[in-house]
Amino acid sequence: MNLADMLTYADIGQLSNIANHYQCDAKRNSKHELIQSILSKLGRRDFVEEQVRVLSAKDLRFLNNLVFDARSGYSLEELIAAIRHSSVEDEPKAAGEESPREAVARYRRSGWLFNGFTHSTKYLFQVPADLKERFREVLREKLLEDLEYAAQEPEAYRDEQGLAAEDMLLFLRFVERHDIELNQEGFMYRRHQQQLMAALHIPEPLITKGAWRFGYGRSCIEYPDRFSLLYDYAYARQWVREQGARLVLTDRGKAVLDEGNQVSVLQIFRFWLRLYKGAVPNITSLVYWISQCAQEWVTAESMQKSLCWLIRPFYYDSPHNILQLRVIRMLMHLGMLRIGESERDGTVIRMTALGMKAAEASLHIGDSKDFIH
Repeated sequence: MNLADMLTYADIGQLSNIANHYQCDAKRNSKHELIQSILSKLGRRDFVEEQVRVLSAKDLRFLNNLVFDARSGYSLEELIAAIRHSSVEDEPKAAGEESPREAVARYRRSGWLFNGFTHSTKYLFQVPADLKERFREVLREKLLEDLEYAAQEPEAYRDEQGLAAEDMLLFLRFVERHDIELNQEGFMYRRHQQQLMAALHIPEPLITKGAWRFGYGRSCIEYPDRFSLLYDYAYARQWVREQGARLVLTDRGKAVLDEGNQVSVLQIFRFWLRLYKGAVPNITSLVYWISQCAQEWVTAESMQKSLCWLIRPFYYDSPHNILQLRVIRMLMHLGMLRIGESERDGTVIRMTALGMKAAEASLHIGDSKDFIH
């Protein structure tokens, strides 16, 4: 539902509050005049740009999360949790800073939030669909301002398109052909990990003891990032099973190998979004913004400057590490992004055609748990 529709259903009290907030010139007892005056202001692109540019980073993070969420309505408790989650501890706090409930009231006054208009939605809050699109357009321009484009193609770049799917099959074949013993924690011993890494197209260094690792999947504690994703996906699809002290290939896994079924990297990508969402709640929007910012070769340093403020730390993982290691590098492993090295521009990145397609499609995934088909 667009802004005009929501204004039509809103009561005159909220319309008056919105009109007062934007200092609209209209009779406060005329619903028609109130609606027209609000639409004349919020319908102007330059006015929306001005409003977005004066918002705090916390407000922008909150609205960014909201406009990339496919749900049609939010409870008050969900909005309060989202507002709290938009705060970053080391950001300066203003004196007398508003509470989350006061923030919800301000968003209602500014026309970003409306109560539902049916019996089943009257206790939920909704965001006008056209305001979501305008916000995306304005925020996109804001993010593009800090980007620095590479002067030329990098001398060398890394492109892993197709290799994640191929390595998934190599992993299943390895499990089929080897007697893989698991330790007491349920993980492969290092000798098996080393043998497996030597068999894959993209080997990774094994995890060193003592490093903290949690939050990025069930097996990330012991396995390197890329392989951990492949392992968790195979486990979720029930292609492999931890049976007693052994890792074995299931009948489903054998069928994948025997029938020559193609492993869908887009399905792995969707699974990755779901898997990492606990640690990086706005990962879907980050992937989308990377796709918008890296349509051409851009410097990794300017990408960090452009996007890091949107990311909250996750325990010991800084926004810089989250963007560089958890998002950009994993997009490269999935074949969604290329990382290059340029003598002039340093590290540069660019989205692949597959990455652009996946980022756009991710906007319509929503919050469904059905990531495995």
